[in-house]
Amino acid sequence: MELPPRADGDMLLKSGELTDIRRRLRAISSRHDLRSVIACSFDHRTRMLPFVFADKQMSPAGVRAIGSAMVDIGFDKTRIVLQQWNKHFRPSQMRLEGAMPDIFMVSSMLIHYSECRAMIQDACTIDPADRPLIIAGGPKIIYQPWDAFSTDPANPWGADVAVTGEEYVLLHLLEVLLSIRGDRESMRATFIRARDGGLLDEVPGLVYARGETDGVAEELIDTGIQRLVGDLDELPHPVLGYRLLEPPSRRGTLSSLAVADERVRRLSSVGSVVLTLGCRFVCPYCPIPAYNQRNYRLKSGERIADEMARLHIEYGIKYFFGADDNFFNDPQRTIEIAEQMVNKEVSGIRVGKKARWGTEATVFDTIRMKDHLRLMRKAGMRGLWMGVEDMTGSLIKKGQTVGKTIEAFRLLRERGICPMSMLMHHDSQPLVTFGRPEGLLNQIRLLRKAGSIDMQVLMITPATGAKVYEEAHTSGLAIESAGGRKVESHMMDGNYVIASTHRRPWRKQFNLVIAYMYFYHPLRFLWALVRPKSSLYLADCGIQAIGMIGLVKTIRRTTGWGLRLMFSKIKRHTRAPASGVPMRNPTGGPAAHAVPGTPQPLGAYVASPAEAPAEAPVEAEADSVHSA
Repeated sequence: MELPPRADGDMLLKSGELTDIRRRLRAISSRHDLRSVIACSFDHRTRMLPFVFADKQMSPAGVRAIGSAMVDIGFDKTRIVLQQWNKHFRPSQMRLEGAMPDIFMVSSMLIHYSECRAMIQDACTIDPADRPLIIAGGPKIIYQPWDAFSTDPANPWGADVAVTGEEYVLLHLLEVLLSIRGDRESMRATFIRARDGGLLDEVPGLVYARGETDGVAEELIDTGIQRLVGDLDELPHPVLGYRLLEPPSRRGTLSSLAVADERVRRLSSVGSVVLTLGCRFVCPYCPIPAYNQRNYRLKSGERIADEMARLHIEYGIKYFFGADDNFFNDPQRTIEIAEQMVNKEVSGIRVGKKARWGTEATVFDTIRMKDHLRLMRKAGMRGLWMGVEDMTGSLIKKGQTVGKTIEAFRLLRERGICPMSMLMHHDSQPLVTFGRPEGLLNQIRLLRKAGSIDMQVLMITPATGAKVYEEAHTSGLAIESAGGRKVESHMMDGNYVIASTHRRPWRKQFNLVIAYMYFYHPLRFLWALVRPKSSLYLADCGIQAIGMIGLVKTIRRTTGWGLRLMFSKIKRHTRAPASGVPMRNPTGGPAAHAVPGTPQPLGAYVASPAEAPAEAPVEAEADSVHSA
């Protein structure tokens, strides 16, 4: 299920290639008066721990990045709709400046797929004469693009094209379409001409349908794995995307104006900023290394400082979350970034004094950075989410031990940086152990004592794009239904036990609730006020309060599933989800995004066993380093 890599030397875009295509599109955009709407799907059933605050107070970086790219190339008539704020939004009712948009884009994570599908289906009810070009994207589509297309003749629907990559793929698609677009021709009509003429076959990162029987595509064409931008400084500035946000409302339509600049801070108090992408660890349950094709990509400290400063100046945003895979992955580059953030001054603002930000790292890498944590604090870092997973390394070894974890948390607390714990519960981990640290509550107690401000406990769940995803389904680990209730996409966030071979999987479900109850409760809140351990007590109290609110939502949403696991019959998967429509590449060969079980088009080329690529060994130890 891991995404296959491109050939060596062809994984990354050439330096300046993203900048060049932005410039070329700016030169022709004035000839096309395009309107576009970008929707971020959101399933409100996911509103529980550990995301209950951030899900509404931090506008997602992905859709804003696409919005920024559209404005950057000259298409200012763009609106970003967050279903977090606009639950009842309906594409069929959208109008931008009095007209139906030319392009409708929808982005989705796996857990929000049901809302993504509903929006695409609704967009397909628009009269064909007015229907916009429908583009699907986001993490769900990157790994399972076939789910953007219907397989049911009784309910035909589907996106026109699925984008399985980042901004460059979309811009490349637009460049091809705009180069052939006729006067007053709709973008959808242009797309159909380009598709049927084979003009999209050389745009890596697309999946689109060909042929139609009873309203369902006969096959899906996969143009391959995207090329990645290596230098993240080439990305359009995120300040552009915030001015496109649709104001919160209960209507299905769009407002006449986007959110005013002065309201942005109140609606999105935390700004998400991309720092670096990629991780040197190769955990079999994680799709991140394969997605980045074993590359480590980053922004310069100067660019990061500029982004935070401009977002603060224009919108008043003070708090930021660094959307990152492992910020301490490369110590030397991290130090260079922090030094520039300390010294860089933008419009009279020194970022280290104004911005307060947090990001993610591992225990092992935090220990490596222990002599530079004061510099991190000086650069504005106030929180670090630690991928502890399992302190004993029973689940996965990333250089963490009980002693190193406690030391890392102590160092962070002493430097004024809030240590945040991220744990994974698994079948072999008991709730409590006596005299040993293996138990879930034992580890939470140790982490709390070490100064952990926040706690995230999720059940390990097969992740799309991970090496073990297919095996989890074929081995019977993954649960299909319990008591007749099917596992739905919103249940795949780690809060529900949907993959377990434990004799009593309901115990695992209730272990998660017990763990949160142990960490978040009124006594800890009062104790943090009365007997603070450090200067971080205000953050501690605030997160305790948010955690207790989220705990109530978590108990309410997951208890029913736990009871089904306890009393009802459990049905398990026997195969991994795959496309119901045949898939191939433009020349008839295997599709890069197809998984085992995908039907092959008639006459399609099938690789012999001798031609199949050798499977690379998996190494999850701390010293397994993949150079960029």
